[in-house]
Amino acid sequence: MPLLRPSVILACRVLFPFLLLWLALLKLRGLFLAPHVMVSWEAFGEIAATSAGGWCLFAAHAGAWEEWHLKFAIGESGLRAARLLLVAALAMIGLSHFVYHDLTASLVPKWMRFPLGWTYLTGAGSLAAAAGMLFGVYPRLAANLEAAMLWIITLLVWVPRVASMPRDQGDWTEFFISSAIATGTWVVADTYRSVSWLASGKAAHAVSPD
Repeated sequence: MPLLRPSVILACRVLFPFLLLWLALLKLRGLFLAPHVMVSWEAFGEIAATSAGGWCLFAAHAGAWEEWHLKFAIGESGLRAARLLLVAALAMIGLSHFVYHDLTASLVPKWMRFPLGWTYLTGAGSLAAAAGMLFGVYPRLAANLEAAMLWIITLLVWVPRVASMPRDQGDWTEFFISSAIATGTWVVADTYRSVSWLASGKAAHAVSPD
């Protein structure tokens, strides 16, 4: 692992600023131009969830330059900020399931009954995970269950679509975005690994920087 550390540091130095620029220049602008349109918040939330994962990697694998110039964004303080970014992202994603319930329900595989029920259930799951992380109510369990749910959605919704229409660029785009959101959430969830699964309160906010 020591041999790979310079490469990891470089990768994090490239990935995190790229995601932040994407979030600020392309998604944040949409919130100001159309704050009343839910899709603007949903789009921001999707990239914010991915950025939260990138921030965790950046905070955990910071180099000497970051430790000197960006101490507020690395280590425990950086990980806590990344968690809050994910909380905001999950709230936006969860609410979009209710606002765009018909569209979301149309993506539920045909063999699964009650598509609208699954739409509301997954939306409520994201909101519950965000609340659990924010208020320290079983945050490790909440974050990991949310990550698992997002991966299941990716596998059940987008993998079959890509497999059935491999030339459809839109489905490929949605597959990669869904995978990135799930991965970002999972990376953030891993920062709770030193916390008990059923921990609540102040102790539940402990971080695992390494």
